[in-house]
Amino acid sequence: MRALQQIGLRHPRIRQIRHIGGSGHHDHRLLVAEGLWAHEVLVGLDAAIEIFLWCPEAAQRAEARALGVRVAARAKCAYRISPAVLGRLCERERPDGMISVVRLPTWDASRIDLSADGLVLVADAIEIPGNLGTLVRTLDACGGDCLIMTNGRTQPSHPKVFRASRGMNLRVPVIEFAEPADAARWLRKRGFGIFLATVRPGATPYLQARYERRTAFVVGNERTGIAQPWFEHASDEITIPMRGRADSLNVAVSASILMYEICARRENRRTAR
Repeated sequence: MRALQQIGLRHPRIRQIRHIGGSGHHDHRLLVAEGLWAHEVLVGLDAAIEIFLWCPEAAQRAEARALGVRVAARAKCAYRISPAVLGRLCERERPDGMISVVRLPTWDASRIDLSADGLVLVADAIEIPGNLGTLVRTLDACGGDCLIMTNGRTQPSHPKVFRASRGMNLRVPVIEFAEPADAARWLRKRGFGIFLATVRPGATPYLQARYERRTAFVVGNERTGIAQPWFEHASDEITIPMRGRADSLNVAVSASILMYEICARRENRRTAR
């Protein structure tokens, strides 16, 4: 490893990292990643590492020391920090001496590749970063095309989104629309049926619904559900029957059930050919 400049808490790069995620931070395409697992993901996905901070004294495992050398070589900027500075910056108790600032990809809605039997998930007003991350991770597992966000209340760059998605927020295309009508217009233009996951009386049980070849599921806020404007654009309202006393499932669990139903129907179509 080349000799790295050692910097302290007053250095502008350190201040920048401490600022990311704060209320005054405006570049929401940047995220902070910590630890061995996170950096294995970054290297595996060939992520754009803007800043790398390295504290070799805190790298207790041989694989962490070896990976630190690789990350320092590929980062745009790399610095050495002390254990005391590392402790002030990290949320994790054992970050293996590594912190990076990474830039999320920017996706152009007009150039997203969509499969013939496309699957899109719409996250409307999702508040909990862990839920958003799990939605991204499951969409990737199902081979979905992209995630659409409307009425955004948490950022894809939130550290908990990165962790819950297992880094897939660096891979899965995420498109943000200011208004549900704009998102619905984008979907309709590309031949998607729009299905709203609700608990309202009269909604079609999801196993009985007739989905279109290209399907978009809309899931809503953890407390209030899907915003009313989406109901003007629905192909159908669908529901997951509840057999016990709870009135609904966690939003990420619900989305998983619905997306894997589409996966099963895809497989059935391929088998029938």
